[in-house]
Amino acid sequence: MNRTFSTDIVILGGGIAGLWLLNRLRQRGFDAVLLEKSTLGGGQTITSQGIIHGGLKYALNGVLSPASSAIAAMPEHWRLCLQGQGDVDLSGCRVLSPHYYMWSSGGYRSRLKTFLGSKALRGRIDALDERDYPDFFRSREISGSLYRLSDFVVDTPSLISLLAEPHRDRILRIDTESMQMAQEEDGRLDSLTLQSHSGTVCLKAQRFVLCAGEGNGPLLQQLGITQPEMQIRPLHMLAARVPHAQPAFVHCIGDSFGMTPRLTVTCHPDPTSDSSGWIWYIGGEIAESGMQRSPEAQQGEGQRQLSETFPWVDFSTTQWGSFVINRAEPRLPNLQRPDNAFVSAKQNLLITWPTKLTLTPDLSDSVCAELARQNVQPQAAPAANAEASATLSSCFDFPEVAKPRWEHLFAGA
Repeated sequence: MNRTFSTDIVILGGGIAGLWLLNRLRQRGFDAVLLEKSTLGGGQTITSQGIIHGGLKYALNGVLSPASSAIAAMPEHWRLCLQGQGDVDLSGCRVLSPHYYMWSSGGYRSRLKTFLGSKALRGRIDALDERDYPDFFRSREISGSLYRLSDFVVDTPSLISLLAEPHRDRILRIDTESMQMAQEEDGRLDSLTLQSHSGTVCLKAQRFVLCAGEGNGPLLQQLGITQPEMQIRPLHMLAARVPHAQPAFVHCIGDSFGMTPRLTVTCHPDPTSDSSGWIWYIGGEIAESGMQRSPEAQQGEGQRQLSETFPWVDFSTTQWGSFVINRAEPRLPNLQRPDNAFVSAKQNLLITWPTKLTLTPDLSDSVCAELARQNVQPQAAPAANAEASATLSSCFDFPEVAKPRWEHLFAGA
């Protein structure tokens, strides 16, 4: 059986960018459908550290760069959403830590970078007295200074589930291998042809939005679009099952000349442990330079650096793992990091990359603004939408929420 469905917006990609946008569009009365080839959040979203940050890591040279300026308002934006008062209701999302911290090692360059960063972000960073240290640092003899940032950390599986659950009838798992993209002579995307449980489905829309992260590359190639180009920044991330009761949420600023924190540590629930178990997830400079190391060498370097940095933690029985993740972004000269969320319009196609988890609301704002600029308005009647939703969703499965990589890494360990 062949069926044709018409909708306002089709979103390709079920990570944080696509899910947030789906919520925003449906709030505005658009009939929107999201297509995902695998698991929800299974790309960059689930491999992010969940940090909603305010730009400190981009201001360690004392200059409020475009990147730090763009990100500065994001923690407050997210906090309003977590309180149920923002543009998307995140009031049920699990917050792993209400604060994030920055710690200098006490060396000259480390202290200089944290000092300059604190001055550049005046009003959004507080130097802490020992009485205000979080449990992880309390009663420890540490050198340098400890700062509390405006940043915080969310549990990404909880975030994904919360964004997806209200829209189960509009989120479809599809087979991209058999998907056909029909274009008109002027390059406009006319429709997507999908294979479903009930035969062939032809999906038409006013606009199609690419939110597939690294998956945008193959889609653009299939459409014959050469601009914008995509760039990949690989990172060799560390994961460690650490038998320590207090979780750590901290940027560790080193003495190198680079502006990237030496270690960026977050802690996440260990599903194989009781409620006190944590998986440490480590990025920062060690993840960037780790691309030059084998998994064994990277894990050894992680053990060395963490033992040196946190001497009060016993890492002797820690289980270590590492894996490479790709950060997909619009291409810039010399693989520079983009400053903002990216949206580019091509005919009836919008090509997007949030570039950072924290900038996801900014991406949705930009898409909504572009739709308004193009005078794209909801067209289908609500009753027709509901009937079509039930019929369309019955043709496809609902994709599962992705699991963190370490659940596979430490399975059975």
